[in-house]
Amino acid sequence: MRPVLIVLLIVAIGLITFDFRDGGLSPAHSAGGAVFGPIEQLAGDVASPFVGMYHAASGNQGSEIASLQRQNAQLRAELSAEQLDKSDSAQLKKLLQLSGRGGYRTLPARIIAAGGDYSDTVTIDAGSKDGIKPDETVLNGNGLVGIVTDVNSSTATVQLATDSASTVGVRMAGSNVIGAITGTGQTMASDNELKLTLFSATATLRPGKALVTFGSVGGHPYVAGVPVGTVQSVTSQPGSLTQTALVKPFADFTGLGVVGVVTAPPRTNPRDSVLPPKPTVPPAKPGRSAKPGQSGKSGK
Repeated sequence: MRPVLIVLLIVAIGLITFDFRDGGLSPAHSAGGAVFGPIEQLAGDVASPFVGMYHAASGNQGSEIASLQRQNAQLRAELSAEQLDKSDSAQLKKLLQLSGRGGYRTLPARIIAAGGDYSDTVTIDAGSKDGIKPDETVLNGNGLVGIVTDVNSSTATVQLATDSASTVGVRMAGSNVIGAITGTGQTMASDNELKLTLFSATATLRPGKALVTFGSVGGHPYVAGVPVGTVQSVTSQPGSLTQTALVKPFADFTGLGVVGVVTAPPRTNPRDSVLPPKPTVPPAKPGRSAKPGQSGKSGK
């Protein structure tokens, strides 16, 4: 078959040459048309389905790409929502564990909005129709968050413990030494610290001491025993009538998601039982030589 096509091609070239020399149609040209016409038609019939598929694919390419982009965007959104749900689930689990240890009856809620630049407040998705009332303690799985200040039917405003207008009565863990925590008024986007003032000038105050809520009469606005934070640094001067310090809160105010509103105080004061366990200090490695001057012998 291939030699025949080659011969036909040579004949076609010759016919074209004759046609141009004659300046018009000639009997040879007519013969060439008669010979190659069926072949050209056959080639066109064979190629036409593929040409049609190519044009169809070219025409639909833009819409298919747009559809794939929409699907990818939807999948990314679903993945973000799933990760958010996992984070909320973890926070809810910790909240329920803390509430169980302290005997607090809590109503879980989610943070849906943050306050302005001049106050540390958040809005939760639970309100009076859910049983929320003003002056109720708000906590999460790590510790104290704040108190409810305003309530409507479906949402409520929570004043955070970091707000400059917030004052919380606290007790030093392992003792009956009491004091007050006030907010520094820093924004929620920064490292929040609380200010501690002890009412005793003789109590021992040093970094690492844990604090819990002292509790209000009837459990409003604060229930007793909620973990507040640990002393970071002592700021009072020797001889001062009051002792002051900076406290790092247990709750991370930059990552609040799920919180719990305490709708009923515990039957008994949980005291220090809700505090997180103290970090364990790894034992010293054996054979470690003491530094000069620290051998423990007087040398006498």
